Amino acid sequence: MDSDHKEHIVSSFDADLGRLDNMIAEMGGLAESQLARSIEALQKRDIEAAEKIVLADKRIDNLEDEIYEFTIKLIALRQPMADDLRIVISAIKISGVLERIGDYAKNMSKRTIVLKKSPAMGSALNTVSRMGNLVQGMIKNALDAYISRDADMANDVRERDHEVDLLHSSLFRELLTYMMEDPRYITPCAHLLFVAKNIERIGDHATGIAEQAHFMVNGEMPHDDRPKGDSSSTTAVMLEEFKNENGRSTS
Repeated sequence: MDSDHKEHIVSSFDADLGRLDNMIAEMGGLAESQLARSIEALQKRDIEAAEKIVLADKRIDNLEDEIYEFTIKLIALRQPMADDLRIVISAIKISGVLERIGDYAKNMSKRTIVLKKSPAMGSALNTVSRMGNLVQGMIKNALDAYISRDADMANDVRERDHEVDLLHSSLFRELLTYMMEDPRYITPCAHLLFVAKNIERIGDHATGIAEQAHFMVNGEMPHDDRPKGDSSSTTAVMLEEFKNENGRSTS
């Protein structure tokens, strides 16, 4: 094989990797936008906007399929190795994560449609918005770290997940208080708890993207455990006491 032909192959493969980066960037931009729009729809109790978000999720699903098909062909035809193979494998994993982020944003919008007829939840809704804005920034920075191959930026995203967990735990306790003080808030609080959990999971997925960016640069996943601050799973709830006080079944 002459040198000109080798250069052509290398150049063509670089173009393929560039296209793969562009596809991930497009998918990430859509997922980030879906999250931002779902938070805005929740704040404004905008059913029409929420319904559009649910429908728009299909484009993210389609992009995941396109990326998967493209990477499989890339592996079959180019047989990438070492750094190049890490890029391709990371792209497959990240596209799957972005698809799940889109699903969470869609699920949040479905909750917004239900919450339209429920009592307003002022301060709790503000906390949800703060969580959403923080996670949106994490997604953006995690994708930037992937595109720019920046391990330091990726590690910064991992550190910020702790703040999301703390907000989620705080909101969890606040909503439980609402429910125990006034049974009318049980349904809207339950829906907001699911919304908050979706946002917290999106934060975990943004951290996962950052870890893939770290893997691409260093050839290994981070060794230290990601910082966690979510205590909602260990919060004791006196359901029997609540049930007795309000004369209602919690089942």
